[in-house]
Amino acid sequence: MLSLNSANEWGKLKEIIVGKIPNTYLIPTTKKTPFTKSDIDLIKKCSREVFPKKMISESQIEIENLCHIIKKFGAKVLRPSQDHVGKIFSTPYYHSIGEIVYNARDLVLIVGNKIIECPSQEKYRLFETYGYQKIFHKYFKNGAEWISAPRPKINKTNLINKKKGKKIFQKLLENEISFEAANILKLGKDLLYLVSRSGNRLGAKWLQQVVGKKHKVHVTEGIYGGSHIDSTIMALRPGLVLINGSRVKKDNCPKILKNWKKIYFEDIIETPKKVINFHNKVRKKNFKVLKNKGLITDINHIASPWIGMNFLSLDKNTVVVDSLQINLIKLLEKMKFNVIPIKFSNSYFLKGGLHCCTLDTIRKG
Repeated sequence: MLSLNSANEWGKLKEIIVGKIPNTYLIPTTKKTPFTKSDIDLIKKCSREVFPKKMISESQIEIENLCHIIKKFGAKVLRPSQDHVGKIFSTPYYHSIGEIVYNARDLVLIVGNKIIECPSQEKYRLFETYGYQKIFHKYFKNGAEWISAPRPKINKTNLINKKKGKKIFQKLLENEISFEAANILKLGKDLLYLVSRSGNRLGAKWLQQVVGKKHKVHVTEGIYGGSHIDSTIMALRPGLVLINGSRVKKDNCPKILKNWKKIYFEDIIETPKKVINFHNKVRKKNFKVLKNKGLITDINHIASPWIGMNFLSLDKNTVVVDSLQINLIKLLEKMKFNVIPIKFSNSYFLKGGLHCCTLDTIRKG
């Protein structure tokens, strides 16, 4: 195994973790009191409706196709274990059924030769990184540093509702260190850190202490409060970034990007109607059914259309892009990028695109 080394978003890909989708998907669920048999039966019933077999099978085929593309490029693909997926766990403060190991980038940040497990604000994600431990052990034995952030208790409210105009959004409080790895964009020695629903300022402070003087954590706030940074800003190559023009303008663009060439892109393809219809008719209905029984889930939300901006760079000239995003593909091809389109139809429900479901562990250059 090669030594762990990933310092940016564009270096030539050598090794990467690609997430997995289980044959049976249990909705990640949290409850204040222990689960009863009737709770579990209801969760299983709702899960079969929210994640039907056809959707699971289609998603598995698509992610295996992504693995094929990466291997054809010449990079090694690593896969997480799933032995902890769907298991019930308890802390002194709550009980939960954990998330699957699909969005590999969400909770693990690779900075150079350092593995950093990040402390999510979501209760059901507490043990998600167990799926990657066998892989990390091998890198650790080969010289990688490995650190895990303090696990938040989440024994009290960590998210509060705020109103901005007519919209209601959630704000992550500063009562515990909390952030997800996908809130960070790697730009070499600079790390762009988004303060949002999935990352607070305490998290940025902790991260700066961990990465030390070799790296600078640049905090940006106000460009997007929803979640991760990779539907808002993506680095294509040194000095060139793709920016979600509906969220970021010249006046609120992070200062670290002052000398970078910026492509402001707004022409994203909207969420397909069949996705919206399924969400409204099936997911929201099951969310209410579960909530009425004190079972808390997040299936009342899907990813925004901007999940389509979530591409994967194989090197500074080659990108894998959702085939639905024809406008983005045309733009990148016009800029002389080699674009590899791929069908990735269920990213809205899985809340993760091509960048989200992968974690590059080794890049060169």
